[in-house]
Amino acid sequence: MKILLVEDQKMASEYIARGLKEQGMVVDIAANGPDGLHYLLTNEYDLAILDVMLPGLSGWDILEMARKAGKQTTVMYLTARDNVEDRVRGLELGADDYLIKPFSFSELLARIRVIQRRQIDPHQPESTVLRVADLELDLLKHQAYRQGKRLELTPREFTLLSLLMRRSGEVLSRIVISEMVWDMNFDSGTNVVDVAIRRLRTKVDDPYSVKLLHTIRGAGYVMELRDETV
Repeated sequence: MKILLVEDQKMASEYIARGLKEQGMVVDIAANGPDGLHYLLTNEYDLAILDVMLPGLSGWDILEMARKAGKQTTVMYLTARDNVEDRVRGLELGADDYLIKPFSFSELLARIRVIQRRQIDPHQPESTVLRVADLELDLLKHQAYRQGKRLELTPREFTLLSLLMRRSGEVLSRIVISEMVWDMNFDSGTNVVDVAIRRLRTKVDDPYSVKLLHTIRGAGYVMELRDETV
């Protein structure tokens, strides 16, 4: 996805942009309203993420002017103002989503993924059974199987496995995994994610010749079936 991020808080914008780029997305950053509007009107984006309170022009102004100019770019608002009037105003202007500060990066990423799926196929329902090769996970029954054999997973391991399988083929960084599975901000001094991955591997991969859970050095982890002959 190509994303426009309009956020005047430098640390926040750099943090968000870095996380999105780790997920393979292209990100343009604007630090004020006029620059954000210029980017939006002169480029094509899959998504524009707009802070509401911006120097020069508000997020409301940017969206209103962009819509009047014929731009139908999908828009998500970021704001610390959580009241019904603001949300109604955003929807009336044509916003597609609304995220209240403070929020975790994983929540933002999850919202973006939902938007991405809607853009690809707005009518595709989400399956309750996930499959990667001979690994199967039933979200309703809360059970996992490999080659038809039941895997004994802890609740946390099940959550971790479901995240990896939902995003099969996508490299997930430690920051994304830690926020979505443990609901905690990433701390580079902790190895909780790596330990959990090792324990999950002993159940999902170690007893089997074909490995599905792979480490991408310096980037994170990915669940996928690889052609070892290539």
